[in-house]
Amino acid sequence: MKTMRTPLKKVRYLGSAKEGADHFWKLRVTSVANVFLGIFLVWLIVSLLGADYATVRQKLGNPLIALALLGLILSGTIHMRLGMQSIIEDYVHAEGPKLAALMLNTFFAIFIALASVFAILKLSFGA
Repeated sequence: MKTMRTPLKKVRYLGSAKEGADHFWKLRVTSVANVFLGIFLVWLIVSLLGADYATVRQKLGNPLIALALLGLILSGTIHMRLGMQSIIEDYVHAEGPKLAALMLNTFFAIFIALASVFAILKLSFGA
């Protein structure tokens, strides 16, 4: 039997999920952080052009530089995950594939973050 309720009536009084503002602000904060950390990364790459391997290791072994790179990795992967989450939620309509894509998106972001953090820490501690 077909229902007589309109789409508006179906969603009225359900309330919000209370996640929209949080998602919005996380995206904005990581965007601003990525601008400054990206400028730092460009400066670092330009300053290391033509340097030998030992110089690069020494520079990346500096705790302040390692912390800035770790911040860039974490901010970048959080921003990447949130951006892809928005795209998946907007354009994947079936619930099964949407859930699978959201889970894979989260796992991919975690994997990239962990691999990158491991590489920076390994260089930083001189292993």
